[in-house]
Amino acid sequence: MESKSVGVIGGGAWGTGLAQALARGNHNVQIWALEDEVVESINKEHENKRYLPGYKLSEKITCSNDIIEVATGKEFIFIASPSLYLASTVSKIVNVPNIADGSTVIAALTKGFVPSEKGPGLILDTIEASLPEVYKDCTVYVAGPSHAEEVAMGKLTGLVAASLNPKNSIRVRELLKVPGLYSVSSFDVVGVQICAAAKNVVAVVYGALDALAETSDYFGDNAESLLMAAGLNEIQTLGFAMGATHAETFTSISGVGDLDVTCKSKYGRNRRFGQDLIKTDMLSKFKNIDDLIANVSKIGYLPEGAIACKYVHEISQKKELKLPLSDGLYKVLNKEMTVTEVLKNLQK
Repeated sequence: MESKSVGVIGGGAWGTGLAQALARGNHNVQIWALEDEVVESINKEHENKRYLPGYKLSEKITCSNDIIEVATGKEFIFIASPSLYLASTVSKIVNVPNIADGSTVIAALTKGFVPSEKGPGLILDTIEASLPEVYKDCTVYVAGPSHAEEVAMGKLTGLVAASLNPKNSIRVRELLKVPGLYSVSSFDVVGVQICAAAKNVVAVVYGALDALAETSDYFGDNAESLLMAAGLNEIQTLGFAMGATHAETFTSISGVGDLDVTCKSKYGRNRRFGQDLIKTDMLSKFKNIDDLIANVSKIGYLPEGAIACKYVHEISQKKELKLPLSDGLYKVLNKEMTVTEVLKNLQK
């Protein structure tokens, strides 16, 4: 494939890891990062020392804190901004000529839900609401079992490019066909987004169970498999309630694949957060779940599942869904239940 010009809006671990994979495929990638230290370390030392330390980056990757510069003239743009800042970040690039006329293909890497007056919103809906009308039903969502560290190393990783626009789904899928990446298309944009967000919630509970199992006479490998199955069922229940269209979404790499790696990988922040709930009494730092979300920076890393579980709980209440793991984690973080009580509820 001929070299393409790519912008990545967001200099975190996942955006940087994907940039490295694309550069490995001979594409020219420019990252937008808010922090001067990230810009300097990528440009001068070819390493994102803050968010992806220890991984040497290609010289085909540059970085800037000028978001307009990064968005201008790019054939593809990947949005990797945290969900809490998604709309405000996208609004900064809407008047760039190649975005105003719709000539740039825009894809999202952000996971989670976005709060709004109408309730928790999905990533692509939020992005398209901020973009010019030409992007309606034309943006692409990219997800899959893809820890940034292994993507940066070039280890085999599967990704899904989901869009209601078949042409754009294929264009992103083909762009992602670089050494180390295996990519497929999907039209189930809701299902893929739900999988990417809700699996983090399950992974927090899994991490807590993993920590408990180290000293428990009751919890072990069998319980962890039970939890994985129950978690996948909840993700599918939530997905269909939100408008997912394909059952195979949940049994493919965006569903069971992403859930498995998020729960089990040593790189998983959500798994780590679940372990810390048991091992370090993490919740003693916070009054309740709202206080935790407002002060999430105090944790030292970002456990997306701790934030997402509030929105999953809100959706489950509104739609009257039975999601004992997700609702249970909400109550744990709100100091209404213990993790052990949530896990024992699986037997009911």
